[in-house]
Amino acid sequence: MSADRPGNAEPPSTTSAYVVDEVDVATLPKVSLHDHLDGGLRPDTIVELADEIGLDLPETDPDALADWFAEKSNSGSLVEYLKTFDVTTAVMQTRDGLARVAREFVLDLAADGVIYGEIRWAPEQHLARGLSLDQTVEAVQSGLEQGVADVRSSGSSIRVGQLVTAMRHADRALEIAQLAVRHRDAGVVGFDIAGAEAGFPPSNHRVAFDYLAEQYFPSTVHAGEADGLASIQSALIDGRALRLGHGVRLAEDITVERQDDENIYVSLGRLSQWVKDREIALELSPSSNLQTGAIEAWGDDLLDHPFDLLYQLGFRVTVNTDNRLMSSTTLTRELSLLADAFGYDLDDLETFQLNAARSTFLPVEDREDLAEAVSAGFDAA
Repeated sequence: MSADRPGNAEPPSTTSAYVVDEVDVATLPKVSLHDHLDGGLRPDTIVELADEIGLDLPETDPDALADWFAEKSNSGSLVEYLKTFDVTTAVMQTRDGLARVAREFVLDLAADGVIYGEIRWAPEQHLARGLSLDQTVEAVQSGLEQGVADVRSSGSSIRVGQLVTAMRHADRALEIAQLAVRHRDAGVVGFDIAGAEAGFPPSNHRVAFDYLAEQYFPSTVHAGEADGLASIQSALIDGRALRLGHGVRLAEDITVERQDDENIYVSLGRLSQWVKDREIALELSPSSNLQTGAIEAWGDDLLDHPFDLLYQLGFRVTVNTDNRLMSSTTLTRELSLLADAFGYDLDDLETFQLNAARSTFLPVEDREDLAEAVSAGFDAA
């Protein structure tokens, strides 16, 4: 099997960070699959909410606080990267705090051209001030719905769903899975496990995934970010994952046999072949993958990211932000960075959005409508 070598395509027609083929990427319709609620707060909101509860912050100026998050997140370690969430989750412990963050999250997605977003977060991390698990989900849902209404009143539209997440180092996955299913008709569209990956395989939570399967409830699983192929295998077998959260280290199962000036010739292992043949979506997050060291086996620059190799080989790649605050990014920026690095054009960017649309946890008819909306938006660009 061969793939075009990264960088062989013609470079973008402009050097602007957010323009591809003379089109402003921000205006294009987008689908967001991997975006953490506690990783997308506005810095000024953190400052205001912290003041209300008397929380000390590392910086009290919003711009300086944004810089602090970016600096601390660029550690090369997922464990260190996750420590910044101690600050964001601390201001998300009340009904009003959760609702505000969720509302603003939707507004920021819409401003970035997102027409559908699945927003993941872990209710068990928001109980410090007396809320129950169900109350946290209800608070987030109220904020999401207000955000959708605000977007609609401005003349645009967006649709969102919650991905309720269990922390993989804890022992509450079944309880959180049951919580997700309880709210399946009230905004929750799927389940996830997140947190420190190495040492906490999906198999630890097999009983929760068994329950979800019995309830016909979909899962995406963080795997192949801070751990390798065994983690991905467990996500597919024990977690019955329909998507892989990141999944970038699946490239470890791809062997480069030889290469020339135009092509790379590779062979796929059984695991990577299975993921490709089943069209299991990879929720790739380029900037985040650099920050956490997820691609350190290949290098420390975006050009080293195996994104293009996976794309050229026909994997269902999607583009995501992971945590917009920590990575100082947007979906527009991530798409633009990839276009600049690998010479992608609008057709490529449309493919990434269609991949995402077809991989959402919406009913099949809604996925088809979403894909049509994406194509219509790109056609009109």
